[in-house]
Amino acid sequence: MIYSNYVKRLLSICLSSVGLVLASPIMLITAILIRIKLGSPVIFSQERPGYKEKIFRLYKFRSMTDARDESGELLPDKERQTRFGRILRKTSIDELPGMWNILKGDMAFIGPRPLLKEYLQVYTPEQHKRHNVRPGMANISAIKGRNKLDWEERLKLDVWYAENISFLLDLKIFFQTIKVVLLREGAPDANDSTRGRLDVAVTGKKLKGE
Repeated sequence: MIYSNYVKRLLSICLSSVGLVLASPIMLITAILIRIKLGSPVIFSQERPGYKEKIFRLYKFRSMTDARDESGELLPDKERQTRFGRILRKTSIDELPGMWNILKGDMAFIGPRPLLKEYLQVYTPEQHKRHNVRPGMANISAIKGRNKLDWEERLKLDVWYAENISFLLDLKIFFQTIKVVLLREGAPDANDSTRGRLDVAVTGKKLKGE
């Protein structure tokens, strides 16, 4: 398909280049505030599976502290996220460094959300199809309820998107995502119980990464 194979990648390069330049003042101020309020490193990075399940390193602004318990283990997310961190997530400012991933070709602006790589172990054959397209910063589940959807619904939407990708669909998701962000509808929050891990939901235990 011409759009998904060529046009979308060209648009991603152009838009991410412009976006990085325009967002640089916001990113600089955000980085300074994170360093003051949350410490270092300012950028959070983690390996995620991308197109055809190729592993890449995702970049985001840090939104939680490194608070640990007496045994040195990280505290639960909701205990490590400050009011400032919640603002970063609700406004999606924490996602801005992801434009570097888009420019590199790891991601696109629109596509299934890049999830943890250990989840590859629990996907059904049908759910693996979500990796037939590049992952994105914005995705169809975000405009259908965002993190209020359960895992089965979210993954089903991802597969549907991968099989129906088009310019008009991406345009629709793009503009509706702007609406969702501005209205803060279903914004991610460490206190949102629907953000539980997929591996725990399926197997009852946390799986180790590859």
